[in-house]
Amino acid sequence: CKKPYFRRKEIKAMKKSSILILIIICLVGCKKGSNETTITGEIKGLGTDTLYLYGMDELYDRIDTIYVENDKFSYTTSVDTITSAYLLLKNRIEYPVFLDKGNKIKIKGDINHPEYLDINGNIYNEEFTNFQKELNSLPTPSEKDLEQKAEEFIMKHHSSFVSLYLLDKYFVQKDSPDFNKIKKLIEIMTGILQDKLYIEQLNEAISLSERTGTGKYAPFFSLSNIKGEKITRSSEDLKKKNLLINFWASWGDSISNHQSNTELKEIYQKYKKNKHIAMLGISLDMDKQEWQDAIKRDTLNWEQVCDFGGLNSEVAKQYAIKQVPSNILLSADGKILAKNLKGEQLKKKIEEVVTAAEEKEKQDNKKKK
Repeated sequence: CKKPYFRRKEIKAMKKSSILILIIICLVGCKKGSNETTITGEIKGLGTDTLYLYGMDELYDRIDTIYVENDKFSYTTSVDTITSAYLLLKNRIEYPVFLDKGNKIKIKGDINHPEYLDINGNIYNEEFTNFQKELNSLPTPSEKDLEQKAEEFIMKHHSSFVSLYLLDKYFVQKDSPDFNKIKKLIEIMTGILQDKLYIEQLNEAISLSERTGTGKYAPFFSLSNIKGEKITRSSEDLKKKNLLINFWASWGDSISNHQSNTELKEIYQKYKKNKHIAMLGISLDMDKQEWQDAIKRDTLNWEQVCDFGGLNSEVAKQYAIKQVPSNILLSADGKILAKNLKGEQLKKKIEEVVTAAEEKEKQDNKKKK
């Protein structure tokens, strides 16, 4: 009589196990599905091109390939939380797209007008689409107009991921960023943005830049020249002179390098025998042979040094160098006089400091007599 009892217990146990397995499968399936983000779109003129999707920050640290057929594309990816990414069109145009789990992102546009795509699927894509629509309504906006529009958006959207993108595009990615303006814009952003690694790194860069601002004493350096000799600010050929430091790299943009080198060679020829100014090239190369070849090829005859650390070089960090070529002009007593001057501005500034040094020398000689 006990056998049916045990069988009923076994059947119940089996039912419980089956139900448990089904629940687990559903939970796993639901979780997986909820993280999926679909991107579909049609951009006229793309044809059978290839798009690339990659992250703006550490949350999306991969590059995904999206294949286009007859101007249309469809792609599914997985994200855990709101993520800022770039869509690369024609291998040259970066366009921001914001992804969150479960989103169904739809993109429409025309490759003849890549500056404007209609993207929806969440509030951030819609905000940016509206922002771009507003810019397109302006007849011929100047750089100042674009910055003003970006600032207005950030002031009104304290917690929008679009604000981070606009901050970077219109205020950070400039030859000479206005760090006071950037700090004010960061301060109004809410915690969700303040906690981003990008903001942390930006605050560090601002702090470092302020320590190497005009009027501050330049950080100490000791780097090897092409002969293996250690060069410092107090080296015989540099001490007690105004010093123009040029940060460069053989891997830098060839057009910018050529323009910078042309200016520097002209300055060197004019002042190479002048006792009031000297020049120093600090390379951010990582390969010694490429560095030496570039010096010879481009006839960079002034003193050259390198520690082969690239943009992670200690001297690059100390001087807050984020791009090459860059330059810094130091006074004879080691203070920073100017940063990133170009063309006539650079030539005029050097002429000013040399003339002032010559006048001071004359006055000092008169006093001695």
